[in-house]
Amino acid sequence: LVIGVPDSGLPPAEGYSRESGIPFGEGLIKNRYVGRTFIEPTQELRAMGVRMKLNPLRDNIEGKRLVVIDDSIVRGTTMVQLVKMLRNAGAKEIHIRINSPEVIWPCFYGIDTDVQSQLISANKTVDEICEYIGADSLAFLSVEGLLKVMPKGGYCDACFTGRYPVAIPESFGRDKFMEGFKPRNLDKPLHFGDDAVVEKYDDRSWEEKHGEA
Repeated sequence: LVIGVPDSGLPPAEGYSRESGIPFGEGLIKNRYVGRTFIEPTQELRAMGVRMKLNPLRDNIEGKRLVVIDDSIVRGTTMVQLVKMLRNAGAKEIHIRINSPEVIWPCFYGIDTDVQSQLISANKTVDEICEYIGADSLAFLSVEGLLKVMPKGGYCDACFTGRYPVAIPESFGRDKFMEGFKPRNLDKPLHFGDDAVVEKYDDRSWEEKHGEA
């Protein structure tokens, strides 16, 4: 059964279901009075927020092999709690599919993800993340796959590729990058080119893992 994490995981879950032939169903109900969990200031609050925000539908998922579609994994907190909830609700297998590339680079443009060491994909491989969150398998959309379906230009992909379109002042804390990570641009506006894609070559992409669930 393919299920989406409400709300942003629902459209890609329907698309995954159509392409794979695996039935789509409703597996999670969202509490509309709880906001985004990954931007809470502490891990304890983020974990509590997940438990308050999502409720699994046991009648729909008990004994099922699930393909769970979500929009991203940032710190991993949400997904750890989600996998636990689905296991407790009786899911037989849990295969996570993320409809964006890995968030490897910090954001300095207003999102509370400006410390790279807090980003799980900057610290672990896909297989290590899979083990950490307790899933049976995990795959992300590749950067190339994302670029194929997007018009060229007019958006930022810095968190995926390290290509920053606007110069980052020293005062913003360039020390927030982990050792060994070198962004494509910090000092001047960047004009994107097709050859500027950063990949984690050792990891398996969404496309490579598509048929394994």
